[in-house]
Order: sequence, then structure tokens, then C-alpha cells
Amino acid sequence: MSSTPRPPSPQASPMRALRSAPSGVRAALRGLAHPSHPPVALLAGAPRRWQRLLPYLAVVALTATFLPVTVTVLTDQYGMNAALAGAIATGSAAPLLAIAHRPLQAWWVIFPVDVVCALNLAGLQPEDSVTWPWPPPILIGYLFLMLALALREPRRTLLTVWLLTGGVGLVLGQLRPGLSEGSNVLLFVLSGVVLVIGGAVRERSEAQRRLVEQETISEAERAQRTLLEERARIARELHDVVAHHMSVITVQADSAPYRIEGLPEAAREEFGTIAASARESLTEMRRLLAVLRSENAAGERAPQPGLDRVQQLVEATVRAGVPAELSLPAGLGPVPQAVDLSAYRIVQEALANVVRHAPGASVRVSVTSDGGHLTVLVVNGPARKAGSPLETAGTGHGLVGMRERVRLTGGTLDAGPLPDGGFRVAARLPLAPAGAAHSTDAADAADSAHTTETTAPEAPA
Repeated sequence: MSSTPRPPSPQASPMRALRSAPSGVRAALRGLAHPSHPPVALLAGAPRRWQRLLPYLAVVALTATFLPVTVTVLTDQYGMNAALAGAIATGSAAPLLAIAHRPLQAWWVIFPVDVVCALNLAGLQPEDSVTWPWPPPILIGYLFLMLALALREPRRTLLTVWLLTGGVGLVLGQLRPGLSEGSNVLLFVLSGVVLVIGGAVRERSEAQRRLVEQETISEAERAQRTLLEERARIARELHDVVAHHMSVITVQADSAPYRIEGLPEAAREEFGTIAASARESLTEMRRLLAVLRSENAAGERAPQPGLDRVQQLVEATVRAGVPAELSLPAGLGPVPQAVDLSAYRIVQEALANVVRHAPGASVRVSVTSDGGHLTVLVVNGPARKAGSPLETAGTGHGLVGMRERVRLTGGTLDAGPLPDGGFRVAARLPLAPAGAAHSTDAADAADSAHTTETTAPEAPA
């Protein structure tokens, strides 16, 4: 059974024609049908309220100006019927209220109304001495519409609107060559100039916005990278501290059967188990450090610094031209290695900041202990000469490392500028975990560990 082909429906013809059109034409038509931006007004992100209201005030002023002027010009100079003139003026001026947030939709209303106005005025005589096909108020209002489009739409949409404006103006000019005085060409040229200027302003604004966003993202990434690097460094230093004590435990457990006579067999086995557990813990820490350490990063072979080397930091700062004083009590008592190392790093970073940001300023370093907490205080005055800092602005990444170390030990950090232009860094680090007391046995154990440090082999980092 044969079937006769069905004729194409009228609705399918435009869609089929659109599909058969070149890809560039289809993209241009889609650009006219769908705005490339959400319906958000110009300057919607401005910091001040009057700036956000400015586009709305401008479009209200444009509409209030062009509506009566267009009616007057069409009725007085062109002799158009008052009702028709009012309808055309409303259709060409009222949509200007929407150009602050929907300029492309306003163009779809204004442009056809302007064409209808030109067709209604085509019956004029050459001796009337009026501008055709675009009356002056319609031409000027259309330029404001082009500016709003240029500030919101992409190049492809702007090019399509511009070519349609020029094409329709050319066709209208051919209908009455003797009546047209070049206003169609004038609108085509002026609208092109407005589109170029508006597009350049929009692209420059977008480039500046993207640059600010990229700088913000880069700064956040740098701060995050600094934080991660500092955490990895702290993890490596903790490994070295813990590895030392685990090495001491291993050596003491292995040598106990030879140092202590008359140990029962059960005690010898217990010491062997302790030594094996300590060696296993060292192996696990080395594996963890291999994950934290960046690729091709070598372990630190030198002993970790502490408060015993703070005097060297102060002397180096003095040699750099910064007058510095150090207050360090002779007997601080036992200081946990993590606290000892953190205090040294805090003083090191604070003195480095003084050299970079306030060269020549006097600085005072004070380390005190009340038995339960270690207090590190670094205070410097203003720079000796105005404008002398080697770095006028800091990133704050040094403070990130300080806060990480203080948080690691469970202490507190107070850092900030002083009224006289100086800077103050105050860290309070606990000498024992919360709820733990400094007993004599703990002190003896620490002394024993430090004594054994000279003979115990150091675990590789």
C-alpha cells in the first residue's frame, strides 16, 4: 500500500528554513532570541546605593524626555495623526525603561515600531524638508538603545543588530530615493560607532573584573599553599622530635638486658617487645613522612633548633642593622621539644619581619616561663626612616605559620600593630598537655632522654 507524501505544515517551514541556514546565521538568530546575560541591571554590583539606582534614573529620564518630544515632532513637523503619533511614540520611547536590564527585548519592540513609523511617513513629499526614514527623536533614542546593547550583549549579537539596522535602512531608502536625505546611512554609521565604544567599555570592565577575581584566587591559593607547606614542615619536624625519643626507647630497651644484671626471662622478653614496637613505630612514621614530603625533598639532617639558638638569631639581626635586645632567663627548666622548636620559629619569623618591614627599628625579644607556660614576646618600634621598609606590604603568610605552630602546641598567639607604628608578637605556649603536671619522674625521664641523645643513633628523616 503506497502512501502519498504529506505537504509540509506552515509551522514546520520556518524551522526547516532555520535548520537549512548556515551555522553562522543560525547562531546570530539564536543570539537575538536569547540574551547572553541574566536580567540584572547595570551597576547592580556597585558598592553604593546611588550608583545602583543610577541606571534606573537614567532610563526614566530618557523615557520622560523622548515620549513627549516624539509626539510633538511627529504631529507638528510630519503632520501625523495625533493618535497614531502617540502610539508610535509610546512604542519607541516606553521600552527604553527596560534597557537597564533587558536591552535586547527592548530592541525587539523599538525597532519594528521605528520601521512602522518610517512606512507611515513614506507618503511625504520631498518639499516637506523633513528627515526620513528616521525622525530625529527616534534616531537619537535608537542610539541610546544601541549603547545599552553594547554594554550587555556579545559581539555576535551586536553585529547582527547593526547589520539589520543598516539593511532595513537601505531598503527603506530605496523605496523613496528622493525623500531620503541620508538619515538611514547616518543611523547606520552612528550606531556602529556607539556599538564599538560601548563594546570596548564593556570588555575592558570585564577584563578588570576577571583580573581582580584572578588576583583574589591567586592570593587565596598562595595562602593555602603556605599553610600546607607549613603543616608539612611541622609534620617533618615533629617526626624528627618523636623519632629521637623513639630511638632512645629502642636503644634503652635493647641494652637493658646487658646493663641490668639478674633480669628474669620474662623481663628480657618484655624489653624485646618494647624495642620491636618502637622500631615498628619508627617505620610507620617514615612512611607517613614520605607522603607529607614533596617530591625530591631531602630530609633535614641537622638537629632541630630551639631556644638555645635564639641568641644567634638576635646577633644575626643586629648584624643586619637592627638594634635588638634579648631577655632569656638562665634556667627555664625542661621544655618539650615541640614547644622549644615552635618558640624558636616564632622568634625567627618575627625578627625576619622586622628586618623586611621596619629596618633600623629597635626590637626587644623576651622569653619567660611561669612553670606552666612559656611566653615569647617580640616587640619592635617603627621604622627609623619613613618609606624605608624593604617590603611595603606583606602577605601575612608568616603569621599563618606562627598560628599553625601555636595551634599545634595548644597555645595562644597575639600579633598586631602598635599605636606608635611598631608591631608586637606574643605567643603563650603550654609546657605540658592540659591536665598533666610536671612531676619529678617526668623531669628525670626527660633528663635521661637528653643524656642518651649523644649515644643514640638518629633516625633518618
